[in-house]
Amino acid sequence: MQVSSLNEVKIYSLSCGKSLPEWLSDRKKRALQKKDVDIRRRIELIQDFEMPTVCTTIKVSKDGQYILATVVTFEILSDDYSKIVFLHNDRYIEFHSQSGFYYKTRIPKFGRDFSYHYPSCDLYFVGASSEVYRLNLEQGRYLNPLQTDAAENNVCDINSVHGLFATGTVEGRVECWDPRTRNRVGLLDCALSSVTADSEINSLPTISALKFNGALTMAVGTSTGQVLLYDLRSDKPLLVKDHQYGLPIKSVHFQDSLDLILSADSRIIKMWNKNSGKIFTSLEPEHDLNDVCLYPNSGMLLTANETPKMGIYYIPVLGPAPRWCSFLDNLTEELEENPESTVYDDYKFVTKKDLENLGLTHLIGSPFLRAYMHGFFMDIRLYHKVKLMVNPFAYEEYRKEKIRQKIEETRAQRVQLKKLPKVNKELALKLIEEEEEKQKSTWKKKVKNLPNILTDDRFKVMFENPDFQVDEESEEFRLLNPLVSKISEKRRKKLRLLEQQELREKEEEEELEGKPSDAESSESSDDEKDWVEEVRKQRRLLQQEEKVKRQERLKEDQQTVLTPQFYEIKAGEEFRSFKDSATKQKLMNKTLEDRLKIETKNGTLSVSDTTVGSKQLTFTLRKSEQQKKQQEAEKLHRQERKKLRRSAGHLKSRHRRGQLFH
Repeated sequence: MQVSSLNEVKIYSLSCGKSLPEWLSDRKKRALQKKDVDIRRRIELIQDFEMPTVCTTIKVSKDGQYILATVVTFEILSDDYSKIVFLHNDRYIEFHSQSGFYYKTRIPKFGRDFSYHYPSCDLYFVGASSEVYRLNLEQGRYLNPLQTDAAENNVCDINSVHGLFATGTVEGRVECWDPRTRNRVGLLDCALSSVTADSEINSLPTISALKFNGALTMAVGTSTGQVLLYDLRSDKPLLVKDHQYGLPIKSVHFQDSLDLILSADSRIIKMWNKNSGKIFTSLEPEHDLNDVCLYPNSGMLLTANETPKMGIYYIPVLGPAPRWCSFLDNLTEELEENPESTVYDDYKFVTKKDLENLGLTHLIGSPFLRAYMHGFFMDIRLYHKVKLMVNPFAYEEYRKEKIRQKIEETRAQRVQLKKLPKVNKELALKLIEEEEEKQKSTWKKKVKNLPNILTDDRFKVMFENPDFQVDEESEEFRLLNPLVSKISEKRRKKLRLLEQQELREKEEEEELEGKPSDAESSESSDDEKDWVEEVRKQRRLLQQEEKVKRQERLKEDQQTVLTPQFYEIKAGEEFRSFKDSATKQKLMNKTLEDRLKIETKNGTLSVSDTTVGSKQLTFTLRKSEQQKKQQEAEKLHRQERKKLRRSAGHLKSRHRRGQLFH
């Protein structure tokens, strides 16, 4: 038995404790109970209270003598288990009597929930359709369905006092119908009412749970984790309770003696006052919840979980123990125990690969290994014994692992410096600083988050390939960034800190204790300087560097011994002279005036005066030898054509032209 307390309300878990493996025989189970104190002291309130896989729905009969648990939705029509209706996932509806299966039929669309109207003997089915299907059990036939305004319906319930039928839709509305007239009498927009100032809703709330209490009270659970309490005379909720988990509400129950509401999602069961909304207590099982059932007129709570084992809880504040287990009231005061270990602690689950590493593959098929799923169960004592024999240095590895964990804990207290890439460290550090400043800014939420260059695969080569290294000594970089020297000083300090940090980490790998680094980058805020002065200063530095480089080149030229350079002439060509290059060199040494005179003489430059008193210069590009030859050939060709051409001017008659105008 496990005891927990919240708000001074004790909750006793009657289903916790060790579970015996199914393959053990009765003799071995009895032997274990004699040897193991934990198994002997556990309370098995209901024997074999388990499912083969999981359980989704759990209910108690009206007479309190039977507990039914299934993986599909069902409804108990009688006081005991003699009349039960099951709604399957494949649209089938099964009727069972006390002797077993009785009848099976189908509905047109997949069903999700149904309710039974006792006065008319009608079953109302809701599901993946806008229609509510009605099956009359007295006549044994389907009646005309109710047409809702929703695309689909999730849950439904019938008020036991006046017979009002309510269905919850995927649009977040609750439609109320009168079964006598088959007309809709009310519509509640719960999705709009569930949105409050404190709630965070990312999608449209749908109705996931619905429960009536008395003639005028109704509780509605939404898929976003809110529970709304309504008075049927008003379309506004009396109270909105948020589970704060954002999970769909699985079930809602009323506890009238203390004016409590029990609402459950897949993670927690909350009990709160229906008048004030104040939390009474809460229960958080180890596994996810599917359904919750409150045993009538008692403090016992039954849960259907995502495990084969179903949960049984006893809360004395809610009420006494059921009559069939009245001894719980005496045991709860005597058998308060600490939380127990998990299932099968005396056995170790190993895979086939683990057996190969341990050298125990020859035990497959023997009583020492019990096949289960994709592996085997073996005795934990045998496992530890074999593990020690296979790896005698396991303790040393364990000790080294503990030492490493201690070192990691001490490192967590130090100044965390991120590792920088090998290429463009200055640029990477600048980007990291900008990202940190952006995170610290108050308006960061308003700015759209842009991808970081460091984490973007498109710019990955910039920090890996040395060809992309930024040359900070180049003239262009220094003139465009005149203050880069001042800014980069801070980054150089951080780089030195990073190198020292890495050296210390390497030294402390073999030590246990380490002192946290107290080094901090002392950043002094320099006064702003004029950009013009800084640019001039950079230019003077560049000129000095250029002068030093020029002197070094002159020294190298003086020390260099010149040797003649030979050229190989292609076959069929004749060497004339270096006249062209020499002429060009002489021309470059002359003044602009002399060069203009030469260009005028050669015909490449022509000067003319314009009418407005200005001068016009025309430069003609020199033509290559091939172009000159081609032009000469074209000129000769035109002259030859002119010589060969015969004139036709003598054929014209001036006299005839004169007569036309007379």
